[in-house]
Amino acid sequence: MAVTTMDTKPAQTPQPQAALTKGGQSLLPAGVLSGTLGPHGKHYVCGSLAAFTNIVVTFPIQKVLFRQQLHGVIATEAVRQLQRDGLRNLYRGLLPPLLQKSTTVAIMFGLYEDFSRVLLVQVGGSGVPEIVTRSFAAALAGTAEAILTPFERVQTLLQDHRHHERFNNTAHTFRTLLTEHGVRECYRGLVPILLRNGPSNVLFFGLRGPIKELLPEATNRATHVINDFVCGGLLGAALGILFYPLNVVKARAQSQVGGAFQPCSQVLLTVWRERGGSLAMLFRGAHLNYHRSLLSWGIINATYELLLKLL
Repeated sequence: MAVTTMDTKPAQTPQPQAALTKGGQSLLPAGVLSGTLGPHGKHYVCGSLAAFTNIVVTFPIQKVLFRQQLHGVIATEAVRQLQRDGLRNLYRGLLPPLLQKSTTVAIMFGLYEDFSRVLLVQVGGSGVPEIVTRSFAAALAGTAEAILTPFERVQTLLQDHRHHERFNNTAHTFRTLLTEHGVRECYRGLVPILLRNGPSNVLFFGLRGPIKELLPEATNRATHVINDFVCGGLLGAALGILFYPLNVVKARAQSQVGGAFQPCSQVLLTVWRERGGSLAMLFRGAHLNYHRSLLSWGIINATYELLLKLL
């Protein structure tokens, strides 16, 4: 999302990771992880590993979705394009999202925990509601993720078949952009990413706890994993639909190399006109994005919470 969760549960309600480990035992001796990574470093590691698992599993689906966002074609045509590209190109462009997503999800979970901890201490006793503090922490974490926009930029170019002959791989794409156009070109599409990341983080972290509380009570590790998968998947799918137009704008903006930087509104208007002023055409690919996000954020949330327990 980068669709991207803030626990706004009352203070007496355990955090998701706390609930997951209730009654369980860690596989490592107490203090081993904290001694190695620091008291809060595990959130970064677990987030990164969760994202790595997700990207490897869902990358082919993401490529189909990208073609729909960029060209407005139906899913079967997008699949035919990938078939024509051949199996050797199926995972072309994997490295940028692998690096980008592993890092951004680490930032998302890790900085959210760190910002929440620091801000809650700073505003303690001031009367500021905890939900406001945690919302601000989530927005800050989402904004920080945007520093990795160049990875999304390179991923877009490598997935666009129109650039297959121009860009060979991740390193070549970065080198070409930097030498021919400068650092600024690597951040094309930054605005829609900022507009997406902050609000989606606020909603994700704000609703994750309450949604999990509505699910049947987990009694063992397996049911905890299922609940975390359902909670993360539902949130990811809903946010994917909500912010889908921003991802369309981002894909269109980042498929361009060189030239003027157009504002988001202008890019959206161009896409809207090209697709006949049809809302259905603007959201073409949204159904696949829904299912991909359902799977992706289910995997990320469940893996993250499970790794917190195992570590």
